[in-house]
Formats: sequence, structure tokens, C-alpha cells
Amino acid sequence: MVRVPPSTVPIGGYCAPEFAAVRGEFERNFAERGEVGAAVAAWVDGRLVVNLWGGWRDGARQQRWREDTLASVFSGSKGLTSTCLHLLAERGVVDLNEPVATYWPEFGRAGKAGITLASVLAHRSGVIGPRQRMTPDEVLDRNLVCDRLAAAEPWWEPGTAQGYHMVTLGFILSAVIERVTGLTVGEFLRAEIADPLWADVHIGLSDADQDRCAEMINKPHIRDVLAAGGAPAHPTSLAEHPMAGLAVTMGFIPDDEVGSSDIRRWRAAEFPGTNAHVSALGMATVYNALAQEKLLSRELMDLCRQSQGGFDTDVVLGPRVADHGWGLGYMLNQCRVAGPNPRIFGHGGSGGSYAFVDLEHRIGYAYVMNHFDATKCNADPRSVALSDEIYAALGVPV
Repeated sequence: MVRVPPSTVPIGGYCAPEFAAVRGEFERNFAERGEVGAAVAAWVDGRLVVNLWGGWRDGARQQRWREDTLASVFSGSKGLTSTCLHLLAERGVVDLNEPVATYWPEFGRAGKAGITLASVLAHRSGVIGPRQRMTPDEVLDRNLVCDRLAAAEPWWEPGTAQGYHMVTLGFILSAVIERVTGLTVGEFLRAEIADPLWADVHIGLSDADQDRCAEMINKPHIRDVLAAGGAPAHPTSLAEHPMAGLAVTMGFIPDDEVGSSDIRRWRAAEFPGTNAHVSALGMATVYNALAQEKLLSRELMDLCRQSQGGFDTDVVLGPRVADHGWGLGYMLNQCRVAGPNPRIFGHGGSGGSYAFVDLEHRIGYAYVMNHFDATKCNADPRSVALSDEIYAALGVPV
């Protein structure tokens, strides 16, 4: 790991005076925590109090990170896609307690007729992948992916267990969104959330926007993660191996392989659970809109942050998921691993990015980076150090 003295790291942006300690921790991330390029932004009570960016967006340290640099947030995408669906629920276009098949009839096949939108959002539907592996080229055809999911039996009896819908949550929600609005999830996000808020968040990137992207550094390939654990390549049941569920949800819709072979094709595609690209300011602006109740009502957001699985062991990710727990489409913070408020909700992404809304303290927060720590998600020490200083400035014990 390269240790870089803070004085050599280009850092730009702004902190309100009472939040100056956030900048100190941001600099410390580069000096002590292996940061290469990153950004953090936070709104408090509708006021932008932190907007910092620094380091480099490439591993060679030749291209500086800018305010408008876009970072991949991987599963942080689920927070955006879930918010799109909840916006439709707020408007009465969909009902979270209705079966997915109400809006997407083909999905009701193979024992899935009773699976509700809420069950998918809670990672309890059992639909963590198709029944056969797809090729990387096939995954680029989202209609084909949805056809395979519609035809597949669940991997467990719906509602009886919790298992992370790593890739399928995005595809299932996007299929519903497209059927009720006529727009892809990327189009809906842009038209209904990003453009009205002037928020720089995207699912599916144009060629021009790709030129603003940060390079992913130290990201492990999913195939290597599975191979290291001895996961079966083609499991037919979750009982075959402790990592069978992970093999299905990570490997049966192999969008990661697209990114490994052609990063521009991966960025241009719409993988609504895994490939959103955002600036920190853009993502924080979306979560600030939630804090300000400009997108969703408090009543609906209180529903979104109710724990759906308690401290259940996740059949895909294992017992560590209990540290955060699942709400309806969002990560929770039920063990306070990502700050002092157990009622925040948002979503982390592979490698360390994290974004959340705190309704009690009216915070919209986002941290993005390009150097991966594959052991963390919603509680990366780099992010926690920053958000803790925001709480400290507000007088909230951490």
C-alpha cells in the first residue's frame, strides 16, 4: 500500500467552518488509510456543509479527481433503483404489497405468483438468479435476463429465508418500472430524480460521461472470489456448498465479466443493481432530497427502514449481514456499525462507497472512492471516519 503525505495529495472543495474536522479525516484517509482518489459530500438540514474531492482517478496518479468525477458505486445502485420504485409507490402507480406479477405477468410462473414487490426489496423472494448460468453477452440483453428470471423457480420457498439479491433485485425492479412507465430505470432515474434535482447520478452512461469516470483500482474479479472459496460453478441447490448461494447470485448473471472484458460496454449498460455511476455530490443530493421529504413521504420512508429480517443469517452473504440488516431496498444500520443512528438507511457498494439519509438529523451523505477494500461495504473505515466527524460537529455522540 502506498503511503502518501497529505501535502502531496491534490484536494479541492469546501467544508463549512463547523465541519472543518471532516477535511482533516479526508486528508488522513490518503495519508494513513490507502486512499487513491475519493470524494465526500454531505447536506445537513438542506445546507451543503461538506463537498470535498481529492487524489487521482487513475492508478498511475496522472489524472486528478475532480468535483464531477464519476465513481462506480456497485451495489449503491440498489439505493437509487429502490428509490425509483418507491417514488412510483408514493404516486400510487404500484403497491409494494402486490405481487410482482400484477405488473409483470410473466414473472408469476414457476411458483412465483405470490412474490410481492416488498419481498424482493427485502431480499426474501428466493429469486437470486436464473436456473442456468448466462454468458456475459447474454447479460447485456436485459429483456433476455428478465425472461430467464421469469421462467426460473425460486431458490428457496419465498418468504422463508433472507438472501442477498445481488444482481436480480435491480433487474426485477427495473422490469416493473419499465412496464408501468414505459421507461427504463436509467431513463426514469434521469427524468424523475436526477434532472429535477440537478443530481449527477446515472444508470447507463453516455460516451461523453464515461470520460469522467474513475478507474477501479484493486477490484477483485468475482470469478476469483468464488474460486478462492471453492464455490461450485453450476450449483443446482443451495445445499451443495456453503458458497452455492453466492455462486448463483454473483455468477449466474455475470455482469462482472462484462466489466472485466470491456469496461465501456459495462458502463453503458443498465445493470440497475450494480453499475450506477455518481459523483459524491450527486448521490448526497439524492439522499438530501429524501431528508427534506422532497421525493418520498416520511410515512413511506419509515416503512422503508423497518428491518425485514432482523438479525437473520443471510443465506448468500452469511451472518455479517446482521450488522446492517435489510429494509425495503436499502441497507440499515441496526448495529450502529456506520454511525450512531440505527435508523439511517441507504446503501453501500463493493469496495467501500456508502450513501445514506438520516431523517432524525436531516443528513444526506455520500462517500465514493476508487481504491477497493473488498472486506467492507457500508462501514468502510474511510467513510465512517468522515461521517463520524459530521455527527460530532452536530453534537451527536459517536
